[in-house]
Amino acid sequence: MPLASTHMITIDPAALRAWPLPMPPAEGDKERRGHVLILGGSCEMPGAVILAATAALRAGAGKLTIATGASVAQLVALAMPEARVIGLRETAEGGFERDALAMLDPLADKVDAVLIGPGMQDEAATAALVRALLPRLEGVSVVLDANAMGIVTNPDLDGGNVPFRFAQTVILTPHAGEMAHLSGNPKEEILADPDGAAREAAQAWNAVVALKGARTVISAPEGGPWQHEGGNVGLAISGSGDTLAGIIAGLAARGATLAQATCWGVALHAQAGEQLALRFGVLGYLAREIPAEIPALMEQAARS
Repeated sequence: MPLASTHMITIDPAALRAWPLPMPPAEGDKERRGHVLILGGSCEMPGAVILAATAALRAGAGKLTIATGASVAQLVALAMPEARVIGLRETAEGGFERDALAMLDPLADKVDAVLIGPGMQDEAATAALVRALLPRLEGVSVVLDANAMGIVTNPDLDGGNVPFRFAQTVILTPHAGEMAHLSGNPKEEILADPDGAAREAAQAWNAVVALKGARTVISAPEGGPWQHEGGNVGLAISGSGDTLAGIIAGLAARGATLAQATCWGVALHAQAGEQLALRFGVLGYLAREIPAEIPALMEQAARS
């Protein structure tokens, strides 16, 4: 891992070449490429988990399980024939019931990476489920996105002002608005000092934090910090964050460290937007088109 205690590391082609992604052996099967579990979706947003799952496979993960709401599980299974799909009982607010833990627990020892959050609703129910799941995910790479990041505000606990800290380092992928909600600091303050906001959050929460924006800042409890500038405004579209989270989870399932998966994921996501802009223009390409760009970009990076 590139380390820097006093300066920012820019994620550019040279930095990526010096930090190559782990590759499965030529004779490796799908198990060697990593098993990713994606927990998310809801009756109103089933597409989010489909976008994230597609991106995880395009990033190179070999095996995929999706856990989503029972009301949309069949739809998701039809959209993702590569996946095992598990239907979970839903709350009236669009979250998952606590008995979801019993269905997910047997998977804890079988997966390499878990992404929780895309398309999930009911922040309190989501936080309760994440809180119950995390102790079972020791040794598993965990990516929290969207509503799942809300656990740091303790919305499921009485007296939610207790400072939160992850026992095992995880990845969080907030944009400035989400960071404002999670940290309690004004969005304007975060935009004025994204480096400081990401650094403080990473240290306080024990997380690799990717604070997304035109300039994305990545901070970790150890190593870094990193920055990436690239992509275009076309990436600011519904579903784009779900694809980024899926890319990161797929890379982590392959064996990339949390920081490496995050840095590479941010760079690949931005490069995909640049490639799509060449064909469609800067505005108007879709989040569903981002994942298909990822395999060629990874191959190109490996050969450069």
